[in-house]
Amino acid sequence: MNAALRLGFAAALGCYLIWGSLPLYIRAMNHIGAFELLAHRIIWSVPTAVILIALAANWRDVKAAFTGSNLKWLALSSILIAANWAIYIWSVNAGRAIEASLGYYINPLVNVLFGMLIFSEKLRAAQWLAVAVATVGVAIMAFAFGHVPWVALALCSTFACYGVIRKQVVIDSRAGFLVEVLLLVPLAAGWLAWFATTQVPGRWMGDGGWDIALLMAAGPITAVPLILFALAAKRLKLSTIGMMQYIGPTLQFLIAVFVFKEAFSLTHGIAFGFIWTALVIFTADSLMGDAKARRLARAARPA
Repeated sequence: MNAALRLGFAAALGCYLIWGSLPLYIRAMNHIGAFELLAHRIIWSVPTAVILIALAANWRDVKAAFTGSNLKWLALSSILIAANWAIYIWSVNAGRAIEASLGYYINPLVNVLFGMLIFSEKLRAAQWLAVAVATVGVAIMAFAFGHVPWVALALCSTFACYGVIRKQVVIDSRAGFLVEVLLLVPLAAGWLAWFATTQVPGRWMGDGGWDIALLMAAGPITAVPLILFALAAKRLKLSTIGMMQYIGPTLQFLIAVFVFKEAFSLTHGIAFGFIWTALVIFTADSLMGDAKARRLARAARPA
């Protein structure tokens, strides 16, 4: 595995571990309205992104992001990610964290589909088997709800489309994220100003005290995993990213069941088993494929 792939895997693992733990942060802030928390996530992401870009001294890509088709793509991706954030915050605080995790279980399957249809990526037989097993698991999980899981479908569709769009933007992931949140800041600041002056006068930073620090923390909590995701998306196949993404919803699922005490039935357990079986199959095949590629590369080198 070359350096670019190693960096891609490390970035993907980091972002999914952070996203998987996100319900704990959202539930700790459940006294803050969903749109209020969303506005703070957007606003406090700006200084975080600026610091990261300053450390990398990469202002050239920020300038490039505001030109040509890049700005159009980023304007669209900013709308998609804001919608995704809003739905997720609401779902966790509404006691629907398991359904939200289902959305991110479905998302890898959509990534695989997009990878084949848009980027002409090909899957080996074992990878097809992994996708089929995961699909069965997701279908069982959806059946367990007894209704169309609209929260899951909304989260899945917004984030899958976000991933495809970010793959089109040929600039540094940190610069792209900064432009996304800058485009959203006027809306976030306007909504927060309206809320603090007409709905709950003076409530700019929650209830004060620890709320101030926690709301400011929304910046790095939001920015870091998205930047890691964009970095990984440029170095890994969408199909690989899709299967690694099961790490995030699995953590979310475990938090929903064991921390939030949401209902967990035998059907959920069976679905959970199918999905992790798919992950094991896909990962094992990927590792064997990488090992075979290294052997062929060594054999092709001149003696």
